[in-house]
Amino acid sequence: MKNSLPNSLTFSGVYPCPVCRQGKIESMPMMETFACGFCQHIFTANLEQQTLKVADSQLPITWQWIGQKWQGVHRKNELSWSYGIAAIVFVSLPTLIVAMSSYLFPPLSDSRLSWLPLTWVFMTLLAHLACIGWLVLEYYQFPLGLYLANLSRRILLRGEGTR
Repeated sequence: MKNSLPNSLTFSGVYPCPVCRQGKIESMPMMETFACGFCQHIFTANLEQQTLKVADSQLPITWQWIGQKWQGVHRKNELSWSYGIAAIVFVSLPTLIVAMSSYLFPPLSDSRLSWLPLTWVFMTLLAHLACIGWLVLEYYQFPLGLYLANLSRRILLRGEGTR
């Protein structure tokens, strides 16, 4: 079903890519999908809702066409305070367990590995913080991997252009 608005999303149009913001997306021949010629991502479209979704990614990232540009579609359910408490417990409890064990069973002061317990505590903290950071990025649909891949591709293209 085609939308009759002048700047509506249709399979016959060409639009800027919402992922890389460098390329253009066009419909793929004999398919009801779009593809970007620059970043090579494939998108599925819902023409009634004027939305586009990344089909070749784990993340369910969705954008809505608003006539001139893409606008990110955010989830309707909000995070509650219980998620914040669970995140604090997830980060602090393992870190406290490792810290208490290094406090109760300290290494010998003249040992070559006397630095290891303190390093282990900080590594535990950083690993659990990284897990929470990854979950936040997933929830807010920020495509960090796609962003970094696009950034490195841009840097490589600039380097080839100066030769």
